[in-house]
Amino acid sequence: MLNNLAAMTVGPVSDVPVTYLVVAGGGAGFYASTYLSVTRSGGGGGAGGLLTGTLSCARGVPLTVTVGLGAARNQYLTGGSSVFSSITATGGGNGSYNAPIGNTTQGGSNGGGDTGATSSPTQGNTGGANGGSTPSSGGGGGGAGAAGSAASQTVGGNGGNGSASSITGTSITYAGGGGGGATTTAGSAGSGGGGAGATSGVATAGTINRGGGGGGTNATVSTSQGAGGSGIVIISYATSYGLATSTTGSPSQTTSGGNYIYQWTGSGSITF
Repeated sequence: MLNNLAAMTVGPVSDVPVTYLVVAGGGAGFYASTYLSVTRSGGGGGAGGLLTGTLSCARGVPLTVTVGLGAARNQYLTGGSSVFSSITATGGGNGSYNAPIGNTTQGGSNGGGDTGATSSPTQGNTGGANGGSTPSSGGGGGGAGAAGSAASQTVGGNGGNGSASSITGTSITYAGGGGGGATTTAGSAGSGGGGAGATSGVATAGTINRGGGGGGTNATVSTSQGAGGSGIVIISYATSYGLATSTTGSPSQTTSGGNYIYQWTGSGSITF
């Protein structure tokens, strides 16, 4: 009898191999103003950093989920970082006037005019340089899939395109850069939730839960830049491992192609 019981003993339950998509909040475009007595339009905001891959997750251990906020207008801040367990995607950098004198804060994908290196590990691309003449137009913000384009004197740079993911079962593009502001022709938004730049009025904000960068503005009129879009955290794993034992943060839960899919648009946790 004892031998039979020993033979029936179940061994340790295996860890859960999880595919993740972690997108940080996008940076805001830069506000139109006169900086150091030089009139310049603002660059587009950089998209939030984007990381995807697989992670072995232990059972019974709560795993942190943080969804980064998009950078607010008129505050010149980077977007908020997003986290899943040990994976951290860095918030997008805000747009700048130009690389020598503008704000050069770097995020997962860089703001327009900020031509420095992106975060390590690579999470995005640099922004395009602002036009060098005065009055100048703003460079496009970097996206997860491509760098922002440079501006000329009167034409803003386009935002860099984002990257597509089919983790939910449907292909969706995330983390597009914001277009640069301009005096004549504003830069277009990068695919994946970037915001278009403006020649007047308020530039377009990055799309929420796509991590898009906000559009920049025109320095010759009173305008306001676009805010960055908030990020998102999505995970997927085989249904054979069973549903999570608990979650917080009210993630949506769906099933597609033999996988359970959880999506967070706000911070929370998950325990397998």
